[in-house]
Amino acid sequence: MQQASWQDAVYEALRRAGIRQLAYVPDAGHARLIARAHEDPEMRAIVLTTEEEGVALATGAWLGGARAVLLMQSSGVGNCINMLSLPQNAHVPFFTLITMRGEWGEFNPWQVPMGSATPRVLEAMGVHVLRAERAEEAAATVEAAAALAFDSTVSVAVLLSQRLIGPKVFVR
Repeated sequence: MQQASWQDAVYEALRRAGIRQLAYVPDAGHARLIARAHEDPEMRAIVLTTEEEGVALATGAWLGGARAVLLMQSSGVGNCINMLSLPQNAHVPFFTLITMRGEWGEFNPWQVPMGSATPRVLEAMGVHVLRAERAEEAAATVEAAAALAFDSTVSVAVLLSQRLIGPKVFVR
């Protein structure tokens, strides 16, 4: 078994929050959470073809009596803009963890515009935004965000900074 990490602490925070469905588009920044979900018989890990499917899945999970989280990268937020109105109009909670790109150590200039716009885009769509910059605050931030989303029936995103997840590197 791999040594415990901040990702493991975040996964345990998701379990304590009662999350039983974890939807994702494959992303290296979320790889540990995804692997843990697939290993957990009490968690249903659902791979998506596009991020906005996860907004609908999370809404359906809530309406069916379950709690879900959507894992995505900041570049996927742009795919969700219109769909983010669904939980708001249905008056259901929405909870997402977003690995940031276009920040610290970014090699890909295509990631910078959406990475810069992500917090403002989410806020414009009525999503409460929290941010984790350091390993020691990641699990507590996720736990607080889950409580806010599910106890207040609002949309909440936790941005996991690129410095926290580590920069992507281009290999030639």
